[in-house]
Amino acid sequence: MADVKISAEIRKEFGKGASRRLRRQEKVPGVVYGHGGDPVHVALPGYDLMMALKNSNVLITLDIEGRQELVIPKAVQREAIRGFLVHVDLLVVEKGEKVTVEIPVHTEGDLAPGQHLLEHVLNTLSVEAEATHIPESVTVSIEGLAAGDSVLAKDIPLPKGSSLAVDEDTVVLNVLSAQASEPTEGESAEGEGAGE
Repeated sequence: MADVKISAEIRKEFGKGASRRLRRQEKVPGVVYGHGGDPVHVALPGYDLMMALKNSNVLITLDIEGRQELVIPKAVQREAIRGFLVHVDLLVVEKGEKVTVEIPVHTEGDLAPGQHLLEHVLNTLSVEAEATHIPESVTVSIEGLAAGDSVLAKDIPLPKGSSLAVDEDTVVLNVLSAQASEPTEGESAEGEGAGE
């Protein structure tokens, strides 16, 4: 995983007005917390932060006015329509420390022949990994799966040094029959009519 370096300034003004002024300067308000220290309110360069957050679990070396902190994004708020960054919470981590993060689940392969739908019950998987070795994603094969088949958390191969942070029997993917949904709706409609 790439280690990104970003410089931050300590914020001394708070509230909506101060946050708006920061955003006009293309900066993003944020909070750095963890390891029992007091939260530090910072202003981060918007473009650098946006590029860093292209990987949701990016490890950032934050230079807070000369003091170095290793952080990962814990909560990112974006403006609903335009998607620009509104606020970010950054968690202080140490090398060797284990953290729990959500990583994207990708699929490879083709379902069995026939009309099947793949349902992503979970788009991300909660795993525990060393802070400096957080996997970017996990990939699971759906090759040959048919209606009624499921992929559980324990079926997904994890990178070395990572472990599940959810119950191993949690359903991540389901394969549904595309044909089954239509008759079910028709039957329920007939049933409603019969009762009238």
